[in-house]
Amino acid sequence: MLNSTDIRLFLPESIWLEAEHFQEAKKISDGQRPAESDTFGTLRERVNHEADKWQIYLNALALLGFEEWLSTRITQQTIKRDSNISYLKVGEFKLCLIATENILEEEVNLAVDFIERPELAAHFYVLLEVLEEQEEVIIRGFLRYDELVNYTLKLQSRDGFYRLPLAEFDPEPNHLLFYSRFLEPTAIALPVATETKAEENLVVYLQETTTKLSQWLQGVIDESWQAIDTLISPEVNLALSTRNVEVATKRGKLIDLGIQLSHQTVALLVNITEEAEEKISISIQLHPTAKEKYLPTNIKVTLLSKGGNILQEVEARGQDNYIQLKLFKGERGKRFSIQVSLDELSVRENFEL
Repeated sequence: MLNSTDIRLFLPESIWLEAEHFQEAKKISDGQRPAESDTFGTLRERVNHEADKWQIYLNALALLGFEEWLSTRITQQTIKRDSNISYLKVGEFKLCLIATENILEEEVNLAVDFIERPELAAHFYVLLEVLEEQEEVIIRGFLRYDELVNYTLKLQSRDGFYRLPLAEFDPEPNHLLFYSRFLEPTAIALPVATETKAEENLVVYLQETTTKLSQWLQGVIDESWQAIDTLISPEVNLALSTRNVEVATKRGKLIDLGIQLSHQTVALLVNITEEAEEKISISIQLHPTAKEKYLPTNIKVTLLSKGGNILQEVEARGQDNYIQLKLFKGERGKRFSIQVSLDELSVRENFEL
């Protein structure tokens, strides 16, 4: 007996391509359209290589077909093309189109840059299978940026690409239409480009070396990371407890944001647990210290990728006695940073699993 999911797998959404779609895609891939009159002129230098020309041709067919499909279903928002042929904008939402031909495997390659570079990140990633001979584009599914980032924390990139299981994509395109109509773009936070000059950033790096968390599991811990009970009260220590305390390692470090906090310190707590398949789970919390009961209002804890892009962020409100990031996991060798910030000053710690 088939359930609704089984039926959906057998009946994917198809977009039929017309002759004008092929003609337009051919012009784009050949670089024949004048740069001053269309949005695809920035690709002209890439068409010298035959492989690039073919991929641009597929991207163009995917974009032209999907754009037409959207235009018949979305009437209250504008649909615009981007200067990069892999993108569309629906209102304030940015869509990255992943065009491929003949999906034979259960995995999809996605370049790391499309996730971590702020100018390339998108609210939604739409997987489109282009069947040129059959003259159709098939919508295979989509992923929200926040869900994609959380999933890639479990992966190790290879040759600049993540290999994503096809099963991770939502196969129902009507869900994408629903999000574009009822969801606010701010609900899916995208990475923001940061300034590179130290005087503009005002970021303080507590240590130039990276803390290797996997060494904690072997009992090798830098003395700057202290036992938690020396930093906060035993009652608060319970907030960082785990189900299996025998294999959990908990350490903390005092953070001083100087005049921003009148030299009041806060405690950055890190709790790691060894998981199956060489993975490590990480819990991050920020607590007040000394006699303070609450964290300063508006102090933030941010999880950053290796490239400095924001993956998670949490901010203290009035009378928060601690704040924490969502639990995340990763494989050994994965790098990330934790940043504690208030107003214009930040303190950052770098980690490797």
